[in-house]
Amino acid sequence: MTTDIVEPVVAADYKTGIRGTDRPPGRGDLGMALIFILPAAIGFLVFYVYPFFRGFYFSLTRYNLLGTPHYIGFANFTKLFNDKLFWNALYVTVEYVLINIVLQTVLAVAIAVLMHRLTQSTVIRGLILLPFLISNVIAALVWFWLLDYQIGLVNGFIAAIGFDRIPFFGDAAWAIPTIAVVNVWRHMGYTALLVFAGLQTIPGYVYEAASVDGSTEWKSFWRITLPLLRPILALVLVITVTGSFQVFDTVAVTTKGGPGNASRVMQYYIYQKGFTEGQFGYASALSVILFIILAAVALFQLRILRAGESDLA
Repeated sequence: MTTDIVEPVVAADYKTGIRGTDRPPGRGDLGMALIFILPAAIGFLVFYVYPFFRGFYFSLTRYNLLGTPHYIGFANFTKLFNDKLFWNALYVTVEYVLINIVLQTVLAVAIAVLMHRLTQSTVIRGLILLPFLISNVIAALVWFWLLDYQIGLVNGFIAAIGFDRIPFFGDAAWAIPTIAVVNVWRHMGYTALLVFAGLQTIPGYVYEAASVDGSTEWKSFWRITLPLLRPILALVLVITVTGSFQVFDTVAVTTKGGPGNASRVMQYYIYQKGFTEGQFGYASALSVILFIILAAVALFQLRILRAGESDLA
């Protein structure tokens, strides 16, 4: 008797919607969702979309900040491909990215795995993240003093143990590797926490089954951990590679592109052309090329690493 009464009521509620209303469930949520999305959408349009199209327009002009833009078509891009300093800046940037990404990724994965397998202490996570909370400029200045050729503590220690002092920021062979290591020190904790978050998604029974089958920690890392981390590693690599191509503040604080052109990365070259030499049209063309490079590299990474797929069934 009870079943005969309840079932028609449930069916009626299902057809008419929630709480007996005549609209389908969720129909009225669209307006509220748009209200919440609107501030972010406005910010995206104002600070990303509009500057992009305006920058592309300037790339087709001859323009300094005091005059009126004069349309010159693709002349800036033609000049760019014949610019030796542009190719040098691109080469230096790629060198920096390779050193930075390899060191940062290896160290971040190692730290994350150690945290996951040995300890999950909140205090340790905070200590690892601490360098990331320091401003890039402050971190660069601190390491600039520590690595100073004459008064730096690092060179003082090197001299004390009988070796020659190293001009970390003053030698063409050392400048980019030194800048890369400074930024690895600052960012590897944040990257490690991203990888650590990915490790939390791997079920514990996978490792237990591997252990029963006789798998060692080393084999489990290569055959279980890395394959199952592929989606999060793809995300991490896209973020870190994109950020590395845009390195600026560490170079501006320490070497200022020197010695010679040894550390004149793309972002610093764009800054020099735009704000030092007043060639805003040419600087905009450089920025457009950098954007195209970053978009191509990000798409390539996502495709190769199959970021949208997971081996977890």
